[in-house]
Amino acid sequence: MATEALFALIHLNLAAAAAVLAVLAVRPTVRRQLGAEVAYRLWICVPIAALAALLPAQAATRIVPPGLGFHFDPVYQASQTLALAPARPLVALWLIGASLGVAVIAYCQLRFLRMARRGRAGPAVTGFFVPRIIMPGDAQSRYSDEERVLIRAHERTHIDRGDPRTNGLIAFAQCLLWFNPLIHLGAREARMDQELACDAAVLAHRPGQKRRYAETLLKTQIGAIATPLGCHWLAGAAPHPLERRIQALRRPAPDFRRRDWGLGLMAFAVVVAAYGAWKAQPAAMAQGMPPVYVPVDVDHMEAIIVPVYYR
Repeated sequence: MATEALFALIHLNLAAAAAVLAVLAVRPTVRRQLGAEVAYRLWICVPIAALAALLPAQAATRIVPPGLGFHFDPVYQASQTLALAPARPLVALWLIGASLGVAVIAYCQLRFLRMARRGRAGPAVTGFFVPRIIMPGDAQSRYSDEERVLIRAHERTHIDRGDPRTNGLIAFAQCLLWFNPLIHLGAREARMDQELACDAAVLAHRPGQKRRYAETLLKTQIGAIATPLGCHWLAGAAPHPLERRIQALRRPAPDFRRRDWGLGLMAFAVVVAAYGAWKAQPAAMAQGMPPVYVPVDVDHMEAIIVPVYYR
């Protein structure tokens, strides 16, 4: 049981990491050519590839030595070796790390809610099941009426798109694969793309408000207080995300033709990610494989390779 769990975790982790690297490589070009929305939706390839890696693998090829009744297969040998590995301690270590990740996220979420009750957090959306908009206590004095309208439109767009639930699933993935730095990098960049896509969606209905929107971003200060189970404006102590968002406001929105191309590209990327993750799995042990591996002298014989067409 522990070995099977370790197998699944390894396959899922490798597929997700490969998908993260692929999305990181193409997203800048996709954002420039097809818009922020398509670049953000490309991140769906990561969970699709991870789930595809858990599907049953294709059957292995049997190698039948002439004159011998037993069969052997390199995949079978590797499986036997992994079966003897200390899987239980590794799974226990993974569970400890995942539990610590859940504890850290719970602490950050409770800290954000505590600061929100004091009026020292926001603008943001928080809540997985019932998302709600959080505004700072000085919102009336800090922002003008037009700026508050833009902020609420931004946060309402997050809620309508289901972004708080998406961020909750991202946080879950970070806990599940806590040992992989690529997952944490992908989570940060996915949330950045989420904000860029939300900015683009808001300004698509308000093309003449780019300057005021940028000024609103500059006024937003949340410091280090963020919500792991929600959406925030990624401003404050770290200026780099804010600079990226303001620079993105200067780019023209893609036309409908480019959006259609983007949707087609996204569908193609999802299919490639799923098939690639499934195909990259080690082949499953073919039916009829003996329970015990019998070593043979392969240096002085010829092998007949017989493909197996059944599971």
